[in-house]
Amino acid sequence: MSHFYTDDQISLRDTARRFAEAEVLPRAAAIDREDRFDRPLYRAMAELGLFGTSLPQAAGGSGFDTVGTCLVMEELARCSGAIGNAFAIPVEAALFLHHHGNESQKALIPGILDGSIVMATAMTEPDYGSDTASITTSARRTADGWVINGTKAWVTLGGVADRIMVFARTGKDAGHRGISCFMVDARQKGVSRGKNEELLGMHGLEDCQIVLEDVLVPGNALIGAENTAFKTAMGNFNFSRLLMSSMALGMAQAAMEDAVAYATTRKQFGGPIMGFQAIQFMVADMSTDIAAARLLIHHAARLCDAGLPYAKEAAHAKLFTTDMAMQHVSNALQIHGGNGYSRDYRIERLFRDVRLAQIYEGTNQIQRVIIARQVEKELA
Repeated sequence: MSHFYTDDQISLRDTARRFAEAEVLPRAAAIDREDRFDRPLYRAMAELGLFGTSLPQAAGGSGFDTVGTCLVMEELARCSGAIGNAFAIPVEAALFLHHHGNESQKALIPGILDGSIVMATAMTEPDYGSDTASITTSARRTADGWVINGTKAWVTLGGVADRIMVFARTGKDAGHRGISCFMVDARQKGVSRGKNEELLGMHGLEDCQIVLEDVLVPGNALIGAENTAFKTAMGNFNFSRLLMSSMALGMAQAAMEDAVAYATTRKQFGGPIMGFQAIQFMVADMSTDIAAARLLIHHAARLCDAGLPYAKEAAHAKLFTTDMAMQHVSNALQIHGGNGYSRDYRIERLFRDVRLAQIYEGTNQIQRVIIARQVEKELA
């Protein structure tokens, strides 16, 4: 596929690959083991300009396209899914504020891009994950601004965030028509953080609950128009699904590389196990599905860059890529045999990290609902 990338896309991909192999991969096992946010590595990504890849140059970004951003994510996640995940947060936050923020909020973008401001987004709640329209966190208008109350769950980078974009119910209408988004300073009175969640994988992201108790924010903390945040969030989900698809793709690519390297050196029954047809068929299926996933992701990314609808295509990419990544990372572990179950091999970490991809940014069951509804509209 490199023949069809622009020179800028190839240069960006290669820059990300060199950085990931030199800086991310040597730290990946320690990040997983220690389960702590690697701030120096986060700042190093910022210094390289990676957080502004999709942001226009006029807004302080690098002015690359969505395909380029997906390529960066793939390369980072190939070396560490958690670092790929951390990369997505500022990329999405800067874009969201560029499109929907007021002047004071847009003034935060330079700090997001240089890594001095760590952002987080708080939408999910203990009782509401995929059912975003039913969140119960509330924001009540007062003479001084808004008072926010509620509990948010699974807030990625929540434990280290400086600013949090909080989605809360502001309207009287039930469902999606009464939801707004607010910029909250994580240090202000009434904001507290729960303990870091002990997760199966994706360690080092300081994932935690955020509790908001009578948090007073000024009127200009509102991001975008009142009661319209559900629509803007759904638009952002389409973009983020491409990043999560690319994250899963990078981990699947790493798993295939590790499986082939292991199978060509591991000898059983008188020769390398790569010579066994059972292993060859698993590798062939990996290669085919990885290539198909990359095409799906980049097709959707090109639709995004062209300003065309791509909700169905983003769901295609997310559903197919994350399911295939789970399957083939598992097969790659199987090729490693008993060694694949050991933390001495990267495949064990990949196996734990990739599982989140089928849940994150809308479960794969939700992706099927999205696709079916879009197909119904098209064929009605």
